[in-house]
Amino acid sequence: MEQFKTIEDLREKIKEYEGYLARPTRGLSHPTLYRKRDVQEGDVVIKGVRENDWFFSDDRKWVLPHDQMGLSFSSNWQHLKGVYKMKEKHNSGAVINVYWMLEKSDLPQHMKFMPDNKKKGHFLLTITVPMTLYQLVQKLKLVAFRMSVMKDARKVL
Repeated sequence: MEQFKTIEDLREKIKEYEGYLARPTRGLSHPTLYRKRDVQEGDVVIKGVRENDWFFSDDRKWVLPHDQMGLSFSSNWQHLKGVYKMKEKHNSGAVINVYWMLEKSDLPQHMKFMPDNKKKGHFLLTITVPMTLYQLVQKLKLVAFRMSVMKDARKVL
């Protein structure tokens, strides 16, 4: 176990890792799962998983691997600020928390972070093998448990 005397010491330690990945979430919402209040009208949520984020089988019971579909994360400050502002606009006056984790942190088995081919600063938490929707939900709950949070990130961003 290491003890850090200054923020700079901590910052240097974090540089040993590839970086952080973060996602802004409305206060009192889950960091990796959705409720109806968390999505736009017309979005389909199945057991807390937004249908548009994942590659589902036709019967919607299985989630299939896809390196460009998964849960969205920001990997740099500019991208995070943009997503934060969008969340703030769509949730007028609501507190927005930012959940984050180190990119090289331990992910549940068969999950992997992949850079988005279309958007710089955007990463996707993807799966590498087919799994049931129930298995995906359990893994997303585990990821959320391992995340740190900046409550009411207005002060930071």
